[in-house]
Amino acid sequence: MSKFSRADVSTHSKDGDAWVVIDNNVLDVSKFARMHPGGKGILLNYAGKDATEAFYQYHRKNILSKYLPRLSVGVVEGEEPVDRQLGDFSTVPFAEPGYLQGQKSVYYQEKHHIFRKNVRALLEKEVIPMAATWEENGKAPTRELIKKLGHAGLWAARIAPTPYQGKMFAKNFFGIPGSEYDIFCELICHEEVIRIGCPGLTDGLGSGLVIGLPAVINFGTPKMRTQVVPKVLLGEKTICLAISEPVAGSDVANIETTAELTPDGKHYIVNGVKKWITNGTFSDYFVTAVRTGGKGMKGLSMLLIERSEGVETEIIKTSYSPAAGTAYITFENVKVPAENLLGKEGKGFPIIMSNFNHERWVIIVGGNRANRLMVEECMLWANQRMVFGKKLISQPVVRAKLADMVAQLEACHNWMENITYQMNTLSYKDQARYLAGPIALCKYQVTRTTNSLADHAQQIFGGRGISRGGMGQVVERLARAQKFSAILGGSEEVMADLGIRQALRMFPEQARL
Repeated sequence: MSKFSRADVSTHSKDGDAWVVIDNNVLDVSKFARMHPGGKGILLNYAGKDATEAFYQYHRKNILSKYLPRLSVGVVEGEEPVDRQLGDFSTVPFAEPGYLQGQKSVYYQEKHHIFRKNVRALLEKEVIPMAATWEENGKAPTRELIKKLGHAGLWAARIAPTPYQGKMFAKNFFGIPGSEYDIFCELICHEEVIRIGCPGLTDGLGSGLVIGLPAVINFGTPKMRTQVVPKVLLGEKTICLAISEPVAGSDVANIETTAELTPDGKHYIVNGVKKWITNGTFSDYFVTAVRTGGKGMKGLSMLLIERSEGVETEIIKTSYSPAAGTAYITFENVKVPAENLLGKEGKGFPIIMSNFNHERWVIIVGGNRANRLMVEECMLWANQRMVFGKKLISQPVVRAKLADMVAQLEACHNWMENITYQMNTLSYKDQARYLAGPIALCKYQVTRTTNSLADHAQQIFGGRGISRGGMGQVVERLARAQKFSAILGGSEEVMADLGIRQALRMFPEQARL
């Protein structure tokens, strides 16, 4: 690699012969100047000079990475740039959980550190370079990408610990034996997926699997599990959860989609519609709530429906990207083998409820990581944005906003880790008793925090925080999608009420002031 003194760079300071220094990289922008989106003049103002500070007023670091291979002629002598490696952790304050920034933790071990680094490296290599483009274009993950990520272990890392991780990835599950995978590894995987910063795409990366596959694992027949689970975990097939309908969201007991058994008892005939089904547009399997009996929860059952004749899906345009594959699904006389019943007929409601705690915990993890990403974006921007001749961070009002953001974020993060520890140690029965309320309240607190942090972040970024693309693109995307976690998996109002009602169930009868 060629090395130049800053005096050497200064000799290339005119139209047709223009070099600039950015992050100690020397770039020849002589030909690029006339193609510069901001015009040739602004670029030539820095010809022969260090343009690092000016560059980061207008561009994100990925722009430099994009053009560096084409424009680089070398580096500044004695000031070689530090190359970031795939999987590296950030040193920006509060950009990572505390245990990755020098603090001690009773929850994490060396295996978690290795696991996170390898999951991050995979996503940085295979997804992040094109993530913003896919998000903006509304392109769902390709089958090839889903399969590649599946064979790498990503889908197996997005579900709770089961025997499948140990069997399918026995020797190398992101750098650790599959048998050592635990719920903190799962937490890490969800965090790393959300770190991509593209809400629609990240929901497209297996959110349907996260909430749909557990029902097959826990309630499917041995034959069903053998045929379906490995294919889904390897990305060869995709799956989603189909419960919500136009007339029944949180009120699942009033689902109207019907499944009538044929006279010979070999098939169910399914008719009805589902709405707001994440990943539904590209799923092969639909874990579907149906009505096999009378009104109310006792008439509900769960079926695994494979995409076939009579199953139609169409995209629903929501606040975030169509890359999530959010679907309106029509079932019209769909013939489903009776053996595809999950659990027992009329016992669908307990199956639906069985995964709610886990689903809400996943939303907590994702929401909190999105909040951390907003804090990181604001920290970076406030330390590079120049206003009134000073860095934005020099303004007390900006530091006050950051203080409020960090205080809320870290409070939620510590509650989340405590709940995760309980999930890792309590039996399923005890989790249902002791954690349903705290999980509901923690979800409520995280989504309220997201609302607050998105407001602060957009104020810090100003116009850039409400503009698609550019410096504030991550904040804009996260702010636009912040209502999703406040509604999905149980609305804030339902969560708040559930949390207190669960607490009252254990209220001591003789307690008095």
